[in-house]
Amino acid sequence: MHFADIQEAHDFLAAHPEVRSFELILIDANGVPRGKLLHRDELLAIYENGRPLPSSILALTIQGEDVEDSGLVWEVADADCWTYPLPGSLTLQPWRSTPTGQLQVSMHPEKGLPASPADPRHVLVRAIDRLKADGYHPVMAVELEFYLLDRQRDVNGRPQPALQMNGVRPQAPQVYGVLELEQQQAFLDDLYAACEVQGLPVRTAISEYAPGQLELTLEHRFDALQAIDEGIRYKRLVKGVANRHGLQACFMAKPFGDQAGSGLHLHVSLADEHGNNLYAAEDPHGTPLLRHSIGGMMATLLDGLAIFCPHANSFRRFQANSYAPLAKSWGVNNRTVSFRVPGGPANSRHIEHRICGADANPYLAAAAILAGIHHGLREQLDPGAPITGNGYAQASEFLPTDWLTALTALEQSSWATEAFGSEFLQVYLAIKRHEYRQFMAEVGEQDWRWYLTHA
Repeated sequence: MHFADIQEAHDFLAAHPEVRSFELILIDANGVPRGKLLHRDELLAIYENGRPLPSSILALTIQGEDVEDSGLVWEVADADCWTYPLPGSLTLQPWRSTPTGQLQVSMHPEKGLPASPADPRHVLVRAIDRLKADGYHPVMAVELEFYLLDRQRDVNGRPQPALQMNGVRPQAPQVYGVLELEQQQAFLDDLYAACEVQGLPVRTAISEYAPGQLELTLEHRFDALQAIDEGIRYKRLVKGVANRHGLQACFMAKPFGDQAGSGLHLHVSLADEHGNNLYAAEDPHGTPLLRHSIGGMMATLLDGLAIFCPHANSFRRFQANSYAPLAKSWGVNNRTVSFRVPGGPANSRHIEHRICGADANPYLAAAAILAGIHHGLREQLDPGAPITGNGYAQASEFLPTDWLTALTALEQSSWATEAFGSEFLQVYLAIKRHEYRQFMAEVGEQDWRWYLTHA
């Protein structure tokens, strides 16, 4: 675990005398940024001595409530745990109305105890280090879909797509529509400008398969940890820029039952220490190493499903003919499968993992993917024949579509215990079990609509 040098802070303060406050963020198990707003005078001390945060900050539900069963609340007296800055994370938040900096921290492996084993970023570092120890350097890229919504609900209290610049609210998908991108030009211009300020390699923007749904891709990185760090900061940035425009960026997996869900597509390949792609092959099916990697991801898919799909809403995304996968399947240039090998030149050969909803924690999702790949390489697992044509019609072994089944599979998995560590899993499962009980105990509009009169 590498932390930032204090010279970064000195350089930033000298370059930005106008910045008076800093948003300090730590990413929790749900991928939610938690932290504090600090004064300029506090910055150097964080680099010198770290910054304490309570152990319970890594044992919170999606609603920000303590989970006592996690072992990180009363049992450890909600102890202070020391965090330290991550290299390259000190930057500006250009969407703020006053000059504000941003700094991401992570738990120190020793000084951050007892909370450090629950830090999601540590889980990914562990997965990367294990691959590197065997001579494999993971290369990754992040794609995140999201909805751009109005802050105002519709007359029925439902979320609704944001108004376009022409004052019209989009009603049709208009997938790949360039006019739809033009109608969000003010938002996209500010988003690209903010990404440039923060050094985030955002590239293509796409109008996705639903009204108000967008996707922007981030460039792949030879350093997988850097790629996921950038994906985390990009998500924070999108929410901030949307808020500046009076809008809401929504990363729910399935915000609308009759519209497409939003996914987190993670692209991965393996390289040698010199950056040469070990999946590269003129054959679009790739090398044996690529196929063993897919075999490992397929073999561990059910065990990791509660990581890829961490909420009750996540499972609503799995519907046929929706561009969300339904089964353990792979194919070449095929968007109906879970593990897609895109077309392109030989040196670009890689795997697109299409399981995750946009609500997944990118650190944990990437860790599960890399741990699955590592399992496939060590066991030389065969993924079977690739799917050709409609993968929905050919599916024979469907993924579970309920939260509890996925949580039980994760809890019982020896692979997951090895990949994530027993201490992390204890905390994560405590959080998810707590959320599951809360979710199932809540009676809402659908219950009344279905059962109030006739049950």
